[in-house]
Amino acid sequence: MNRLSSTILTGLLALTAVVPVTVAAPAAAAVPTAGVTADRAPVAPVAGPASAAEVEVLSVRGAGPYRIGARLNRLAAAGLIDWTAPGCAGVVHAGVTGPWAGVILLAFRDGRLVSVGTATVPPRSPAGASVGMSFADLERIYGRRGALIRNDAGDAEAYLVRFGSRVELFTGHPIRPGVGYYEAGAASHVERGFRQWPSC
Repeated sequence: MNRLSSTILTGLLALTAVVPVTVAAPAAAAVPTAGVTADRAPVAPVAGPASAAEVEVLSVRGAGPYRIGARLNRLAAAGLIDWTAPGCAGVVHAGVTGPWAGVILLAFRDGRLVSVGTATVPPRSPAGASVGMSFADLERIYGRRGALIRNDAGDAEAYLVRFGSRVELFTGHPIRPGVGYYEAGAASHVERGFRQWPSC
């Protein structure tokens, strides 16, 4: 694979602490709040230490308290965001605190969570798929529910599973065969980002 999607690169850099870091409070303050209505994806309260089972599953709904549709400013106010970094086309990437720290990477568009991704195991998908598996493994797990796809440039492939307007996307590893990054969230962000990888 000659090039990686910006999400994969950002995820790998974030998980190795190479990305520029911004303190969460200013990023949360920068999120526009004019005309904001009630949040449709409430943030779970911060409780005591999470059990191992709580960091096992990443799905199209999100992971733990990081639910697709949740607001960045609310997650930051709850102490669940560690750092933020601007991405392409108005996307803001964020690292998390607590048991999910170093495990998942978040992406926000217009202040709302649109995807959660990982380059680690766990977490796994609800069906049991994870980073490190081959695309053939994914085909055995998902059957007709999933499909191998290529980006618009034709130089990268991924395994895509649809769940209405949301998707699970398993992309390749830059060095070895198999899945290197697993991302789930809004198809308008996750799938489009892979197919039309922005040049910024």
